Amino acid sequence: MIITDIADGLTRRVETVTDTLSESLFEPVIRLGVTGLSRAGKTVFITSLVANLMDRARMPGLVAAADGRISAAFLQPQPDDTVPRFDYETHLAALTGPEPSWPASTRAVSELRLSLRVRPTGLLAGLSGPRTVHLDIVDYPGEWLLDLALLDKTYAQWSADVLTRIAPRAQAADYLHLAHATDAAAPLDEPAGQALARAFTAYLTTARAAGFSDCTPGRFLLPGDLAGSPVLTFAPLPAPDAPPRKSLWHEMERRFEAYKSRVVKPFFRDHFARIDRQVVLVDALSAIHDGPAAIDDMRRAMSDILSAFRPGRNAFLTRLLMGRRVERILFAATKADHLHHSQHKRLTGIMSALTRDARDRADFAGAETQSMAIAALRATTEETIDHKGQPLDCVRGTLLNPDGSRGKQAAFHAGDLPDDPARLLASAREGAQKWLDAQYQIMRFAPAPLSLKPGEGPPHIRLDRAAQFLIGDRL
Repeated sequence: MIITDIADGLTRRVETVTDTLSESLFEPVIRLGVTGLSRAGKTVFITSLVANLMDRARMPGLVAAADGRISAAFLQPQPDDTVPRFDYETHLAALTGPEPSWPASTRAVSELRLSLRVRPTGLLAGLSGPRTVHLDIVDYPGEWLLDLALLDKTYAQWSADVLTRIAPRAQAADYLHLAHATDAAAPLDEPAGQALARAFTAYLTTARAAGFSDCTPGRFLLPGDLAGSPVLTFAPLPAPDAPPRKSLWHEMERRFEAYKSRVVKPFFRDHFARIDRQVVLVDALSAIHDGPAAIDDMRRAMSDILSAFRPGRNAFLTRLLMGRRVERILFAATKADHLHHSQHKRLTGIMSALTRDARDRADFAGAETQSMAIAALRATTEETIDHKGQPLDCVRGTLLNPDGSRGKQAAFHAGDLPDDPARLLASAREGAQKWLDAQYQIMRFAPAPLSLKPGEGPPHIRLDRAAQFLIGDRL
């Protein structure tokens, strides 16, 4: 194991030096990681970002585009031949077709390379011609990022934490009944172990649907080719006293450690360790609608996510990154088009508050963080209607039926978000079951039919500003 770690370390150092020389001497590369918690809209974000970088009429907030310094943008083969390609063309066709629909979400790591031809500024403008900057976009599930927190825990610690955290949740009742009825000190019975794993996975699925964010281990929800393997056949159990060596407890413990070493660590070594910039997409509006418990859970998830960008906290990650850290991190509250623009500042404030505790404790060693309210694809228009003799700011769009079909047009007011985000977080921390002074609603809108002029990308809200923060300084 030590020899393997040394070999991995040497390989990583060689790759880092090679990447640095290549970027300095030839064509710079920006590796942008895109992740998001459930329902956050990663696929739409990447598709719209690429489309708007290729046709930049709607990108005035990206300085290089506004100045006309980006002369061309084009897709190229990605550098990683073993990583699936992000299916940009199919997703764009779904969003821009005659009957537009939301594209299917991605369920594993994927990658796309967009190359930008950029004219230099300042003193270099007259000394050199346009240069090519490669933007490698790496798409991965947010649940996998949350798995980093497992690296610091033993199976006993993880089990105790999970069982305590989910105890009040109605979605966990069936699993908790099974777990407490199981004798973890008994000899391993494979069908019993599989039943526990299935029940725990069922809980994670219902918890995610209910708006909870702490749905780890992430591969239980997105197993891919690992479905049914022993590395995904474990679950949290109450700790027995002195369990024998061949007990169910010890086998669950062994599989938990295998999950960390064979699933979590390779993901961070092969993908996360090479990221320069990161955007974390968050469906904060859905969490607000789901209530105080979902908001407090999201706050804890944000803290766990930020731990991934503090390698000094984790010895494994410190060795892995070799001193390299993500330079910029954007936390973006998506679906801003569900609110009238007068409430966007409040949504940004809530997003900042959800990450503030973790940011205040974090040592980012120079990394910049920012929060923003965005809509990667605008699906609504704004209007003001008369409601009981008073003006009410609304958004109007085509509702999405439960079966995914397009419904009727409707005007919608989600509810007034508080000026002070602390009001939401205080209720959440205190364990309130519902909001005391307001109700927040959410609708699912279908994408609107588009009629794009030449040079225009899909309509959005602040996608240009997000791009400026993430990559603008490198263009």
